[in-house]
Amino acid sequence: MATAVRIARLRGLFSAAIVAGIYSLLGACWMSVLDQPDVAFTEASVGAGISTVLILVTLSLTTSEEKEPEHTPLLPLIVILITGAVLVYGTIDMPRLGDPDNQVHRHVAPRYINESPHEVEVPNLVTAVLASYRGYDTLGETAVIFTAGIGVLILLGGARRRRWVAGEDRE
Repeated sequence: MATAVRIARLRGLFSAAIVAGIYSLLGACWMSVLDQPDVAFTEASVGAGISTVLILVTLSLTTSEEKEPEHTPLLPLIVILITGAVLVYGTIDMPRLGDPDNQVHRHVAPRYINESPHEVEVPNLVTAVLASYRGYDTLGETAVIFTAGIGVLILLGGARRRRWVAGEDRE
């Protein structure tokens, strides 16, 4: 929370991007220490890697300092409050956290907990579920994230090429 507030208060966008990347890398280290290599790998590759690179590439195409706002607009605050209220309303009928009578705890979870050490032989239950039982789903999610990243890089490369052809980047 303190890091998020610090990043939001930084005026230098390059500094904010670097601090956010470092925070994501530390988050990946924490997940690795907690024996969750799948989450650590995702955080390191997406949070500290691709996101930081995309932010830095975007900053290279724009200015590196945030402009001072002329006035504080109320529209973003109203949108945030409405979105927050809708999200809170959507959680009202959810079962209590950790409720043993919750449907998810009576269906597949007992089988995963009891059988995964023998079937998969992976010490971390989350890794066993994501890598073995949901392997194709995880592969599909990874392919979607990879494709989106490549698409953004192609778009950014096209913007830089158009600027160069127009004569803006010539020295």
